[in-house]
Amino acid sequence: MSKLGKTNAEFDLIEEGDKILVGLSGGKDSLTMIHAMKEQQRRAPFAFEFLAVTVGYGMGENYDDLIAHCREYDIPHIIHDTKIYELAEEKIRKNSSFCSFFSRMRRGTLYGIAEKNGCNKLALGHHMDDAAESFFMNFIYNGQMRSLAPKYKAENGLIIIRPLIQMRERQLRAFVVDNDIVAIGDEMCPGMRFDVKMPHARAHMKEMLAKMEQEFPQLFTSLNAAFKNISQESFFDKEKFSL
Repeated sequence: MSKLGKTNAEFDLIEEGDKILVGLSGGKDSLTMIHAMKEQQRRAPFAFEFLAVTVGYGMGENYDDLIAHCREYDIPHIIHDTKIYELAEEKIRKNSSFCSFFSRMRRGTLYGIAEKNGCNKLALGHHMDDAAESFFMNFIYNGQMRSLAPKYKAENGLIIIRPLIQMRERQLRAFVVDNDIVAIGDEMCPGMRFDVKMPHARAHMKEMLAKMEQEFPQLFTSLNAAFKNISQESFFDKEKFSL
């Protein structure tokens, strides 16, 4: 909660009068986030609302345990069923990059639900490991210096926030383990039902970063600092030269 509070203060993520839609997949990251948001409501010197939303892919998922969990902790929660899985069957045959397809479809669905429910912000559960992996994936595979912003505005005007962006993945895993919370894993990933090659880029980044952190224990601390300390004029973009 200390790290969450500092991140929120640094980037003005959660503010007075916000109504925030929280994407709740049921995994460790989003489960940690809804509990953090609930505690933030209690601690914050201002009022805000949030609504947890689980997007069903239309493949017969059973979210009974997740529904019961939210009810037990008085977390406002809805399940929104879609036909994303059915729509994916044709797409997957043409494009094996199913992760990006499902991500785009899920994100678009959340945008629509946010608008329907009068939410001005959408909270996603990305953490520091996600930001580091995304940076190196873009760097190595796309030749681009790009990561995950703590806050940005979507084309439809919705503000996207990442309250957990300065936390480590292991902290979120420890939260669900220490509190005996049952998290949903890869078994709910619709891509698991397709006979396609599994994505390898992010797995390679995880392995690479783990090896780097063994040699340089302060790696993620330095990355976090570097993401806020960008000297654009020192790179090869002539429009940024300080002449």
